Amino acid sequence: MREEVPKLEIVPLPLAQPPDELVWLQQALEGRVRAVLWRSQPALVVPVSYQVHERLPAVSADFGLQGWPVWVRRSGGGVVPLDPGVLNLTLAYPAQGPGQGGMERVYATLCTVLARVLDRLGIHARPLAVAGSYCDGRFNLAVEQEGVPCKLAGTAQYWRHGGGRDAVLAHATLLVDTDVAHLTAQANAFEAALGSPRRYRAAAMTQVAHLWQASPSQRAAADGPLQRTIQAFVAEARTEAFWTALRDARHLPS
Repeated sequence: MREEVPKLEIVPLPLAQPPDELVWLQQALEGRVRAVLWRSQPALVVPVSYQVHERLPAVSADFGLQGWPVWVRRSGGGVVPLDPGVLNLTLAYPAQGPGQGGMERVYATLCTVLARVLDRLGIHARPLAVAGSYCDGRFNLAVEQEGVPCKLAGTAQYWRHGGGRDAVLAHATLLVDTDVAHLTAQANAFEAALGSPRRYRAAAMTQVAHLWQASPSQRAAADGPLQRTIQAFVAEARTEAFWTALRDARHLPS
């Protein structure tokens, strides 16, 4: 029987609460493949590793009162500020465990999908670590501006095993049309409140809106960068290559 091709799901409004990603992961364990594009109201996302900070509960409560609730996520390596100008892509699918190159395949697939979407916008990005960016990693998606690498998107993943099966939740956060300096300042303020020595540089980050303005073909577009980026995701998700990449990344035993 031919496998049913999923569709890209788009959450229309910015979320005020974290999405049910662990529910999506459980569905992936049961064989379902999901690709969800979503945004959120201002929030700070931190990995569970930040629970080593004794001040995390108090600092989280304080930032929540300031309009920046803190969401704890199982994936990721550092703090990530979100707002409605940041697009998130979450992929959840069954896969052969993280060993034997499984994690590398997931990251490679995620970066390939993002790069193809950005190509549609005239932006050419590649996986690259960017010193000074928040939640830095070698599977960032970055561009070079005047010879200096700048982070455009971050990626993360989380695995679950159950019932003799494995599934992965792969996540990407893409800066589209926001105030990068303000987001970076929020991340720095959060780290400082925790007593952490980590600090980040806004200059290490960039966004679609900035790169868009540098592209003559996009400057004349009627739609803004956020809408056009969503359209690029929709167009890419209509291609066979999008779902083939996910199928290949699953690498399930026959």
